[in-house]
Parts: sequence; C-alpha cells; structure tokens
Amino acid sequence: MAASILPGVLALLAPQTRLTDPAADARGDGGYVLPTRPAFTQDMLDLRALDTRGTPQGMQFTVTYGQLGNPWNSPAGFSAGVTDIFVKGALGGQATLGDSGLRTSGGGWQYHLRVSPGGSTLTEVDAQGNERPLAAPTVQVSGTNLIVQTAVPEGRYGYWVTNSVYSPLTRDGVLRPTTAQNPAALQAGRADAPVPVDVMAAPGDTQAYTRGTLAPVGETRDLVGIGLLALGGVGLLITVIATVFVWRRLNPHVRP
Repeated sequence: MAASILPGVLALLAPQTRLTDPAADARGDGGYVLPTRPAFTQDMLDLRALDTRGTPQGMQFTVTYGQLGNPWNSPAGFSAGVTDIFVKGALGGQATLGDSGLRTSGGGWQYHLRVSPGGSTLTEVDAQGNERPLAAPTVQVSGTNLIVQTAVPEGRYGYWVTNSVYSPLTRDGVLRPTTAQNPAALQAGRADAPVPVDVMAAPGDTQAYTRGTLAPVGETRDLVGIGLLALGGVGLLITVIATVFVWRRLNPHVRP
C-alpha cells in the first residue's frame, strides 16, 4: 500500500511552476511585420504559458502558444517559431541571451534549451563561460502545446523565454529582422531590432525592446546563495556557543 502511494507523493513534491504571458503580443515592439511567404500569423508565434515540472529524468517544459502553426510543413509538426528557454544559474552564469540581441537582468543563465523544428538542443555553460552540449531533448506535439523533456536537473529556477520566427533557409534556423520590405522577410523599424518577436515578461514590461534587457520570470531568487548564507550563519552561531562552553569549562569560578 505504502509503495503504491509513494510515487504520487513524490509527484506532488516535485517542483512545478506555471508562468503566463499576455496574448496577442507577438510583434516585437509592436511594429514588427511577420512574413507572408509562407504565411505566419501572430497566434503561431504568441507565447501564452510555460509549465515546468520536475521528473526523474530532468525538467519537463510545456510551452503553450496561441496556435501551433506549421507554415513550412515540417515533419516535426510545427514550424512557425524557435523557442529559446534560458534557465537561471544558481550563482553567476551567462548574461548574453544567445544571438537574440538581448541581455539578461537579474542574474545569468546556466542552461540553454532551444526548441526548433530543425532539431532541438540543450547546452550548459560552465564557470568559465564555455558551453557544452547535453543530451538532446525530446519534443512532443499536443494541441497548441509542445511538451519538452530535458536533462536539466530537477529544481526551481528562473527563466528567460523568447520566441523567434523559424526559417529553414538560414544558418541557425532563425529569421532575423530587417528593414527591407519583402514578403519573405521579418520587417522591423530598425536594423538592430531584437530577434525574438515575443518574450515572456510581466504585463507592461517593454524593456526587451526599448533597452535590450529581459528580466527572468519564475523563481528568481538565488536559493543556493541564500542557503549558503544561512548555513554560514548557523555555523558561526555554533562556533560562538562552543567557544563559550569551552571558556566556562576552563573558568568554572567565573560568573557570566
């Protein structure tokens, strides 16, 4: 009986988070014009939610979109966007969000998950800033969701989430903004516009497109750092108590 209950209890204790993003905001700073050849819609590129769940194999991410489009008829079952999820590091981490043209605020990332119709990847950055590949994630299509199983260790994290236009005609599968007027182009008002057409951010937060910085969402506190500080405080308290105890043993006739 106890053995049958244990898996359910462990599932309830596993880290789970749901993060949401405003609808109908997949136009960058509001002025991006999506390609019409092939035809893209805002819903296809609109991030709606990110659900995270810890599993014995690692973190599982469920990304919800306004619509799961397949304008390029990819065998993967989706081909509108490339979703990048940067996972906040415990201490330090990388501050540049890949080739998105954005930087982090509120810490740095340790893991980078890219969910792409052309093949999904997961990398980890070490203390020296070097990236190394981890086991490739698996991606499952379910309605307007992509369910992604990764090797990111189970835990509570902060996240930077972006969505860019997919193109099989570019080196990395990402279509970058341009000021050129072309039905196959992603048009923006300036040449150095950020690459993502949508980012997961608090309602009204436009700093990604005005200042080029993106704040993390989710568990943004440095729990490891807080834990280390708390542990250091406990250690110091134990040292003081032990010192007083030894001093009293050596000086039994001295009153406190």
